Amino acid sequence: MRQADLVAEIGLLIYPDCQLAAIHGLTDLFRIAGEWAGEVPRAMRVSHWQATDEGVGCVFDSHPGADHRLTYVIAPPSIVMPEKMAPAPVAATWLRAQHSAGATLCSVCAGAFVLAETGLIDGRRATTHWAFARQLAERFPKVNLDESHLVLDEGDIMTAGGILAWADLGLTLVGRHLGPATMLATARFLLVDPPRKDQRPFAQFVPRFHHGDEAIRHSQHVIHAHAATLQRVAGLADAAGMTERTFLRRFSAATGFTPVEYLQQVRISKAREALERTLTPVDRIAWDVGYSDAAAFRKVFQKLTGLPPAAYRQQFGVAVDGS
Repeated sequence: MRQADLVAEIGLLIYPDCQLAAIHGLTDLFRIAGEWAGEVPRAMRVSHWQATDEGVGCVFDSHPGADHRLTYVIAPPSIVMPEKMAPAPVAATWLRAQHSAGATLCSVCAGAFVLAETGLIDGRRATTHWAFARQLAERFPKVNLDESHLVLDEGDIMTAGGILAWADLGLTLVGRHLGPATMLATARFLLVDPPRKDQRPFAQFVPRFHHGDEAIRHSQHVIHAHAATLQRVAGLADAAGMTERTFLRRFSAATGFTPVEYLQQVRISKAREALERTLTPVDRIAWDVGYSDAAAFRKVFQKLTGLPPAAYRQQFGVAVDGS
């Protein structure tokens, strides 16, 4: 039998008092997804990483042997209330290192407190369990908290809200790497609802971070963090210590987009989410994601999604109680 192609490696962080049900549930979910991946065998490698005072080490590997190259790292929920969660500086240092190496960092529920210790979500959007939102905001006031979302995808950072939202996050990653058919088959087998956004009939913007160019990866992180206020993409070349020509060549080679195209993709992804989940006027969304010219926003939006913003909202938006 042909050995399965590994399409991603998911690292699950085990920290004191974390929810082991999420660790083992995600491990099972990704294994089940591999069983439903179709005729061409594909799988998602899963590894468990134990955080202690001495460091972080691998304690389980679904596909041992090859060197680790983490695509995602997930901080699961905690089974104790946030005020009882001990600081995790060793885990935070390790998470920062994985992010610098190209991993997308993820958290579920109170795992956002562990993620916030890294400082990497300062000024970034994040979600957590609604009951923990006030505590997260007080402890980490620089985080742009939006607890109304179940899953927030910021490209290099993903956060999920509810204590069982690990299933939504896991299925989202399955859909991204094994395809929507496998995601739906996995959801049916587990008798859970699939994440609604993964049933969209058009491609999602999936940023590439595992390209080996550290300077370009840093520029990507800057774009994701400051997309709404970034005025001159050309300034990224100066910050990276490159000429504009060199920066453009390396950025395009690493990401598949020019810097301007990449910024557009990030902004339109944020706009799509706002259209899906809110009744905010289109012109206001355009401004919020970084476009001072609403007509230019509509033109870019239709170019990238195939629909004008209003039609997109009509097709994919959810009912929002405006009372």
